[in-house]
Amino acid sequence: MKITLTVGIALSLLVTSAAAQVRIPAERLEKIFVPTPEQQEKNIEICTQNLIKLGKSIEVYLEVNGDYPEWLSDLYHPKYLPEPDVLTCPSDRMGGRAGFARNIDPKMPVSYGYQFRSQHRERIQENRTLYGDGVPLVRCRHHPNQDFHCLNLSYSYKISRSWSIWEAVPEQLYDSPEEAIAAMEIGLQQQPDNERLCYYVYPALARLYIETGRADKVDGVVALFKSSINTDYPRYYMTLARLLEMTDQDAELLQVFKELAEQDPNDRSVHRKLAEIYQKLGDSESAEEHRLKAESVLALLGKPVPGFSAIDLDGKPISLEQYRGKVVLLDFRATWSSQCLEDTPNVKKVYDAYHDKGFDIIGISLDNDEKMLREQLKKHEIPWRQIYSGKRWQSPIPQQYGIRNIPQGWLIDRDGTLISQRANGLLLEHLVSEAVGVEVNLIKLLQSILGNNK
Repeated sequence: MKITLTVGIALSLLVTSAAAQVRIPAERLEKIFVPTPEQQEKNIEICTQNLIKLGKSIEVYLEVNGDYPEWLSDLYHPKYLPEPDVLTCPSDRMGGRAGFARNIDPKMPVSYGYQFRSQHRERIQENRTLYGDGVPLVRCRHHPNQDFHCLNLSYSYKISRSWSIWEAVPEQLYDSPEEAIAAMEIGLQQQPDNERLCYYVYPALARLYIETGRADKVDGVVALFKSSINTDYPRYYMTLARLLEMTDQDAELLQVFKELAEQDPNDRSVHRKLAEIYQKLGDSESAEEHRLKAESVLALLGKPVPGFSAIDLDGKPISLEQYRGKVVLLDFRATWSSQCLEDTPNVKKVYDAYHDKGFDIIGISLDNDEKMLREQLKKHEIPWRQIYSGKRWQSPIPQQYGIRNIPQGWLIDRDGTLISQRANGLLLEHLVSEAVGVEVNLIKLLQSILGNNK
């Protein structure tokens, strides 16, 4: 019988069972799984003070050297930052490293993500030009909760709390929406044709105009977008659709999504949106047609998974058909995701435990930095084959399977049928052990998890 427990239920059962049978103190479980609100707030306050001190140190560094440091570790000097503890966030359980692999300081343990690292300065400067000095200079990703994902120190040395992708909500970086609007208005005057950032800045500015009672200015934003951005830009139509939706231009919006569906018939998000538009326009038949297309991937459970052919990271042909007869995990992840990095040791552990019992993995990377990917594969001693295109979310296989979140694992049975599209985290070993015909002790599994969090 297939396991159908959700991750939350499974974790609850594991914790309850373990507490009763192996006598793990309740406060130990709470510390590992659910930090108290009081401790969270205390950690946030300490981290905020650390960021303020880092800002002052960077100011001094700029005065002395005439430029920003290459890495935050360069501040560790009596002249700039005499207190090394400032570089460590109290909520950091990653051994003194930033949440994104590309932000990890190469010189010493540093919890904070330095945005102005040397190899990305040109890109970050574009952000600063479009959004102003409120954009993050240093970020901490070690306090994710329902209210915010990151603590930020801006170029103006102010502290803000924001979502991970702050570009979608730039007002979170400023004291008021009006300040964010003013910064973006100036930025668009200087870079109206910035294709890399237009996906966020145009919709964000239009939304803020509406929210601050200036909806009459949105048509101007749409007109500027159409005149400045090339239609060959991959996200042109999706960005235009977001702008049209804000102004209820349903007829033009429908045409945009029909064109998107022609470009990529397998894009579930496009069919989902077409279903919404047709329903709003009163065409229930067309709405149902696209709703079924949007949910077609869910219908694969218990059915054969469509195959693929590609070239792996070593330049060798690879296909799903080559793995027939094995239980195989299609492992979608990227080195720029902190959740993926934290989850990698668990996947490696499951692979080591069940590989000789007929289990294998195909890594499907959503990275765009091959060097970083290879470094992480070497660091974690990953033996399974990898598929890399360098196109992030536009990578062919993630597009084929409609991947929208990572890490995500598709577990496929020996005969090629889909067992689960959520084979990751705590449930991965349960699903794999059942698929290869091996029972796993839940208590020992929890003890292993607790041991890894000491």
